[in-house]
Amino acid sequence: MNAVILAVVVMVGLSLARVSVVFALVVGALVGGLVGGLSLEDTLGAFNEGVGGGAQVALAYATLGAFAVAISRSGLPDLLAQRLIRLLGHEASAQRQAVVKSVLLGSVLLVAVSSQNLIPVHIAFIPILIPPLLKIMNQLSLDRRAVACALTFGLTAPYMLLPVGFGAIFLNDILMANINGAGEALGLEISRGMLPLAMGVPVGGMALGLLVALFISYRKPRTYDAVDIATHHSLQRSEADTEQASIRGWGLAMSLVAIAAALGIQLYSGSMVLGGLVGFALLSVGGIFKWREADDLFTSGMRMMALIGFIMISASGFASVMNATGEIDLLVENAFAIIGDNQGLAALVMLLVGLFITLGIGSSFSTIPIIAAIFVPLAVQFGFSPLATVALVGTAAALGDAGSPASDSTLGPTSGLNVDRQHDHIWDSVVPTFLHYNIPLIAFGWLAAMVL
Repeated sequence: MNAVILAVVVMVGLSLARVSVVFALVVGALVGGLVGGLSLEDTLGAFNEGVGGGAQVALAYATLGAFAVAISRSGLPDLLAQRLIRLLGHEASAQRQAVVKSVLLGSVLLVAVSSQNLIPVHIAFIPILIPPLLKIMNQLSLDRRAVACALTFGLTAPYMLLPVGFGAIFLNDILMANINGAGEALGLEISRGMLPLAMGVPVGGMALGLLVALFISYRKPRTYDAVDIATHHSLQRSEADTEQASIRGWGLAMSLVAIAAALGIQLYSGSMVLGGLVGFALLSVGGIFKWREADDLFTSGMRMMALIGFIMISASGFASVMNATGEIDLLVENAFAIIGDNQGLAALVMLLVGLFITLGIGSSFSTIPIIAAIFVPLAVQFGFSPLATVALVGTAAALGDAGSPASDSTLGPTSGLNVDRQHDHIWDSVVPTFLHYNIPLIAFGWLAAMVL
């Protein structure tokens, strides 16, 4: 068996068996490296070289986690909960609950979409926005898998379709540049105007998957325990205690200033680490928490995001080992050796091969150079049009972001929804997004290749 396929199967199998994703990634990398012909020393060397690529993202998650815990001390979570409770009303009828759920899901989706194009902060908003909303989600018995699907759609679909913000980087700077680079010697050239047209069909499939997730799969209520996001102790309080709880105007004002500063710094510098540190510092200077508590709060926030950070680091090492084996090229060669000249089967195999490549690496941005170099000559050989070639390469790359255990687009939602340890990364984020996005992406990506 090809080393890449075996490594991904081992990694996904262990993850589905509820083994730690970090452990699954390390074991998968070792299996892939050894089967791919690398010695144990070379496999570990390649893994160690790759882990540095995830260190920056891991540190960013840690600082944003500390920032989120600090915000929870300001009274903002209670304010958001009280406003939504007021919107619910005292009777909390089923109709009123449905309205609040729709408002909540729509707001989360809108912010996620905006984070890719309008205000390109990517996942930086999730640890800030989502934890304060968990209390009202629990009261509404809102299935967090629906929220995870809404977040992943907002983090993935916009950059695949709209050439602004991260979309400009993905479509113009990476997808178009690599396709034109690989197709130059073959007479293939695409223009910017082709990109949204080609990616519109696959994104339409994702939109259909989102509707199924929200209105069918995860429409029913799901019960969660009320847990404090900062201390993980029970939030159950008497009605009298709740009424006495007051929201400090200064704390709320400083929270808004800190959030605006954190996002502004991130936009200006491109560093989520610096943005999180500035936001944390502003809350400290503003007196939201005592100076002597800063170390404990920061440590608590980093601990909250530690698992996500280690997954990102391990995923970078996994990708490095897969590249070092050279088995990715061999995987493509073997797959197409048995196809013949069947164009429809060729399109399906290209998408499935892309799925296996990107599941382990987990980033469409970093896998496009690999996929384009292999798939563009094959697309020309099988007679696919330029639009169809764009759809195949772009969809194959997006499969990693939409449903990989190591993707920002699944790790980000988990980082916010699992603050109280009631949202499993694999079964509550990865499996729902894989089913509702990866399957439609393959189907609609194949359709785009056939009709464009």
